[in-house]
Amino acid sequence: MEKQNVFQRLAAHLSSLGMGYPVRETLLEILEENLSASEAEIALAIPTDRIPLDLVGVSEILSRVEMSREDLEAALERMVEKGALFAGTTASGEKGYALLHVGFGFPQTFFWKGEDTPRARKMALLVAKYFNRKVTAEAYGSPTKQYRYIPVGQALKQELQAVFPIQLMDDVIAKVRRIAVAHCPCRVSYKLVGRGCDHPTEVCMKFDELADFVIERGLARELSKDEALELIRVTEEAGLVHFVDNAEGEIKHNCNCCGCACWNVGNIRRRKIPRDAIMATYFMRETNAAECSSCGACVEICPVDAVRMENGVPHVDREWCIGCGVCATVCPGDAVWLSIRAD
Repeated sequence: MEKQNVFQRLAAHLSSLGMGYPVRETLLEILEENLSASEAEIALAIPTDRIPLDLVGVSEILSRVEMSREDLEAALERMVEKGALFAGTTASGEKGYALLHVGFGFPQTFFWKGEDTPRARKMALLVAKYFNRKVTAEAYGSPTKQYRYIPVGQALKQELQAVFPIQLMDDVIAKVRRIAVAHCPCRVSYKLVGRGCDHPTEVCMKFDELADFVIERGLARELSKDEALELIRVTEEAGLVHFVDNAEGEIKHNCNCCGCACWNVGNIRRRKIPRDAIMATYFMRETNAAECSSCGACVEICPVDAVRMENGVPHVDREWCIGCGVCATVCPGDAVWLSIRAD
């Protein structure tokens, strides 16, 4: 009973994070699979009133548990190795730790290495069971969306590029200090449960302190800025969708998503969760019918199946278009561009 109670309390604790975990029985299974009862008690001592990646010093955690500093530090490191905590150095130079917010390490830490191991397969099954569409909508469905799509640069006309530089991956990459690339947790876990697609997996970029963490923990490898820009070109050629944290600065993620496996693009493609319920979309696809050759390439590549041909002209379903601009990469003419979303 004691063991059960501590995991129930931890589930409630994690649900109160800014990007918290909706409480379900499967969440208890995930917690019990990855933590001992004593480690769960330590996690309960880490406050939830922090933004993602905001570290809590060992001294503060120690004041809330009954154990020696040496034992606490050893336990915290074990929890990091299990993928249950974020770690780094606080502003005062002390070692610090943070709970993983949804989307900021949970459940990604299990899959960033891209490994096919018994543990990874077990976690993939549990995570797939947990993140059904209701849990996904609840976790990511806050009034202010945590993530936004960044369009393919060539889909924005020059005047918009000048006004909205934060909507370009080149600008995001130029501003960061350090870059890492990990495997896409969505596609890796999708493959581990017996599905999968042909899109590349080593395409998830992490920036600055999140890059420090994944590189130092062996979860990802470092990229130069030139390599990162080349990776963006590769993902665009593969028809993948860029998304980042919904912020002008302090961006920590860039995921490059497909409609096959991704928690957001995939749910939108399958019409399981409305676009605006989980993602911020600031642009919309437009078509110059006079320049359209009716080739249908944009229909084939659309990651959310929002384009269809009508009388030889592409028709865009504006309820589901995500404004990613992927369609512009295959248009043989000058028929596709993005406009600022008006509604």
